[in-house]
Amino acid sequence: MMNTSNKIIFFGTEEFSLTVLTGLIEAGYDIAAVVTKPDSRKGRGQTVVAPSVKVVAEKHNIPVWQPVKLADITADIQALQPIAGVLVSYGKIIPQATINLFSPGIINVHPSLLPKYRGPSPIESAILNGDGKTGVTIMKLSAEMDAGPIYTAKEYPLAGTETQPQLYQELATFGTDLLLETLPRILASDLQPTPQDDSQASYCQLLTKADGQLDPQELTAAEAERRVRAYLRFPRVRVSVLEKDIIVTKAHISHEKTTELDIKLRDDKYLSIDELIAPSGKTMSGEAFLKGYKK
Repeated sequence: MMNTSNKIIFFGTEEFSLTVLTGLIEAGYDIAAVVTKPDSRKGRGQTVVAPSVKVVAEKHNIPVWQPVKLADITADIQALQPIAGVLVSYGKIIPQATINLFSPGIINVHPSLLPKYRGPSPIESAILNGDGKTGVTIMKLSAEMDAGPIYTAKEYPLAGTETQPQLYQELATFGTDLLLETLPRILASDLQPTPQDDSQASYCQLLTKADGQLDPQELTAAEAERRVRAYLRFPRVRVSVLEKDIIVTKAHISHEKTTELDIKLRDDKYLSIDELIAPSGKTMSGEAFLKGYKK
């Protein structure tokens, strides 16, 4: 186990963050506090749910801060100085005034090969665009979104079959390993970051539920199939077949129509639905859906 005298404040909220936080704890880093979003209400029952990083932090007796505004914890951060920061999928823009409280700053794990796919949906974008590779970048956070200088980056090959949840977990593990490999040199000031080439930057957007609505007139079969994989967890691909609204969870491309679940796309090929969530909310095969819902 690696032990270090450097104290770290960890910023994170999403499941991607949890893998990295767990890796830091297991490696022996002194996590002085975890900063995460406030608990939120989820599901039909609007149950109050705590971020998973909060649950893990409390299990390890790590203080958890859930500020509405980051300025609210300025005094808490100052009380711990000198302190380093690590940020992974926190979900809020960090103001420069907060970044300046840390030495050597806040270290960010971003799941793309920056400056490609700056923004909140780089993993989905890599799948949507049919990229042959993606990667993880370890960078020094700046107030401008994902524009800070880069400590290191490492490529991750894609097979073209990855789903959103699968690639999230794979890159979380990959990114944790890269951070643990790089972090000692960063904290010791032995590794200095290199500015990004802003002229090569591309951006991705925050996904909304509306992005999941499939319009056969707009997409090729390959684009639709990639969308099913990229949006599997959220926003999920929705389409109407046999006068029923369904969510597509697994599909393949077909050159001809073989069932009434095959949807013709813009390029005259078909999206053949293998698995779906029916109006009842039950996940089932396409074959089972046809047996149960076909008039």
